[in-house]
Amino acid sequence: MLKNLKYIKPCIIGLGYVGLPIYLKLKKKLFTIGYDIDVNRIKELKKGSDRNLEYKKNQLKKNYHNSFITNNRKDIKKSNFFIITVPTPIKKDNSPDLTYVKKSFRDISKFLKKGDIIFLESTVYPGVTEDIGIKYLEKTTKLIHDKDFFIGYSPERINPGDKKHSLKKIDKVISFSKKIDKKKIFFIYKLLSKKLHYTSFIKEAEASKVIENIQRDLNIGFMNEIYLFCKKSGLNFKEVIRLASTKWNFLKFKPGLVGGHCLPVDPYYLAYASKLKKFKTEITLASRNLNNSMEKHILNSIISKIKKYKNRKFKFLVCGMTYKKNVADLRNSLAFTIFKKLKKKFKNQVYGFDPYIKNNKKIMNKINFRNLTKFKLLFVLVEHEVYKKKFKLIDKNKIIKFF
Repeated sequence: MLKNLKYIKPCIIGLGYVGLPIYLKLKKKLFTIGYDIDVNRIKELKKGSDRNLEYKKNQLKKNYHNSFITNNRKDIKKSNFFIITVPTPIKKDNSPDLTYVKKSFRDISKFLKKGDIIFLESTVYPGVTEDIGIKYLEKTTKLIHDKDFFIGYSPERINPGDKKHSLKKIDKVISFSKKIDKKKIFFIYKLLSKKLHYTSFIKEAEASKVIENIQRDLNIGFMNEIYLFCKKSGLNFKEVIRLASTKWNFLKFKPGLVGGHCLPVDPYYLAYASKLKKFKTEITLASRNLNNSMEKHILNSIISKIKKYKNRKFKFLVCGMTYKKNVADLRNSLAFTIFKKLKKKFKNQVYGFDPYIKNNKKIMNKINFRNLTKFKLLFVLVEHEVYKKKFKLIDKNKIIKFF
């Protein structure tokens, strides 16, 4: 099969946490193009530098099959199999922002040819692939879907910082019309994932992606609520959870600050899609609101602890800025938001420290593990694994953790 399908030329649109692993995996087997509109991102990757700290220089620089990365839209015309992995954030009013998805379809439309295949992997609400993607491409190119070109959806499942569930080790859903040549699709996606689950229902596949993340957001929200209840009631939260966990079907989720690109966003995509169908979600956004409120709770807790000291003019450190441990991603990070608000209130008293963040002027990067002892208090918002060993050298009374 490999010899017969060598003519497939993939193009990955969007080289972030999702797109870059796909590009690096496919280029080992096929001529592959990686495309991103971020000029600086392309420059960094060409130099062998990944700002997300997921890949080393030799992994980025090593070339196969004349593959390359680019920010020049004209280069993508050399491809015939497009995989879209661009961000899908929310607007200020919490409605879906499909700007990058729409731009990707526009870019592809300039060079769409008969026989081309397009797969969307970005998280969207049900209907985007067909109602926006297919309709736009048919209108602008005059080509007919399922005859001249083909489109499908495969929800991404990359978990930044998770070495156990890497791209090749996870199951993947692929959805597309029965009229597409399955051999091409399965050939590409078998290079990426260990097991594929096919469906011809694209909207259902889109919905499945949204609820994967919402389920986790709901469970964390419940744990956050129990955490706050225990705190108000004077109960030992960890002991409550330890005892409850002895039951065989107790789900082991932890409380915490919920951030990143998916969990704080996807509930709003579902709520938006529900509103279009004149259905109002109840539980989904209730949990989202509670998780967002944890920012204010932790911020007030830090301020309260500082106010307990008679002399409050001491220096303190906020440890962990990213949205979760062991990643360099600041998107929707409540920890980073808390730090910025503390900086505004306490100015030169507060410093930020996160070994995963490089070249960010908003964080005091002069801080390192050697000078942590000079601070009176260390507030740990995100506990990176690297902290554990280093914190053993610091007085335990100085270190304040919340979860």
